[in-house]
Amino acid sequence: MKRFLTVENLTVVGILLGIAGGILVPDVMLSLKFIGDIFLNLLKMIVIPLIFVSIFMSIASLSSINDLKNMGSKAILYYFMTTALAVFTGIVITNIIQFDVSSIQKTDQIINVNSFTWEAFLNSLIPSNIFKSFAEGKAIHVILFSILFAVAVVGLMKNKKDPVVGFFDGSNDALLKIAKWIISLSPVGVFSLIGYVVADKGIGVILSLWQYVVVVIIGILIHAVFNLGLIGYLVGKFNPLDYFKKVREAILVAFSTCSSSATLPVSLEVATEKAKVDKKVAGFVLPLGATVNMDGTALYEAVAAIFIASVFGIELSLFQQIIIFVTATLAAIGAASIPSAGLVTMTLVFSAVGLPLEGIAIIIAVDRFLDMFRTATNVWGDLIGAKIVSRFVNGKDK
Repeated sequence: MKRFLTVENLTVVGILLGIAGGILVPDVMLSLKFIGDIFLNLLKMIVIPLIFVSIFMSIASLSSINDLKNMGSKAILYYFMTTALAVFTGIVITNIIQFDVSSIQKTDQIINVNSFTWEAFLNSLIPSNIFKSFAEGKAIHVILFSILFAVAVVGLMKNKKDPVVGFFDGSNDALLKIAKWIISLSPVGVFSLIGYVVADKGIGVILSLWQYVVVVIIGILIHAVFNLGLIGYLVGKFNPLDYFKKVREAILVAFSTCSSSATLPVSLEVATEKAKVDKKVAGFVLPLGATVNMDGTALYEAVAAIFIASVFGIELSLFQQIIIFVTATLAAIGAASIPSAGLVTMTLVFSAVGLPLEGIAIIIAVDRFLDMFRTATNVWGDLIGAKIVSRFVNGKDK
């Protein structure tokens, strides 16, 4: 009995009970939303300090800056390639499965979001006030500052370097212990979050856009199971099913919270403690991935663009679909640093091929539901990446 009552298994039970509660007693689940909010706030509370300390320690423990270049280049290459593969998968699946959009109602609703420019995005990467960035939870700013600070400390004399590294080493252990306490609340937290989503959105909205929902989920499952699983098996030289069993708790939390960053404490804990991924690799690759790796989001936006084109009777040429491929890949990588990231990057993809932005209003009703699947895929991709980079950086499986 004790073996069954693990946090992972209880989290699965929490998800199932949340779905049932959202359908059967929606008013009750709506009133219990505050429990999920508390769980999310606890996760968010620890994310930023954990990102800073994890990345600092992963770099400060390296023997040279060349080791950082080695690890960083492999992580970035992996994230870029898997994001591009996700978009390609979404485009292929959407072209194979023909949409019947005769029952979909067009809308005149105007979508107002801030316009996206690459100049503004690149400028947003540089913090003007790092303390403000810490307070506002801007992960990309924290990552950049942590890398610069760690590199500077590595270059200090040993008598000055050791006390700084020792302080953050202890801080890292303390933060991970707090993370474990929060993780133990996962079953209750995900029960509330899932129940609220089902009660708030209802099943009817999902059924009205069932074709779109099914295609997105099929694309995500193909990428998560086949693409990422095959990469893990062929490149990482590990059994993806066994690895999934070890890290599944992070996938479940990602599914319920719809936040890669909020899931980071869980990802770090399961990767290092259960999957035995090298700590310095996990401490660098996972926070970076939670910020820039958006496989599920990229795939989702490619499918959305082609679906909306079908709704409005717009036939996309091969060249336009190539533009969607390039734009969705690059936009997804930059999504984490942009307010209202999903909407903003989707408008970028739509605008690139001349699709009407009001089309976003058609699919926005199921966005929260699909966000669970794409975030879980994002986190699974992060964890696969950490295992692969760990193998190449250390020259052996961990």
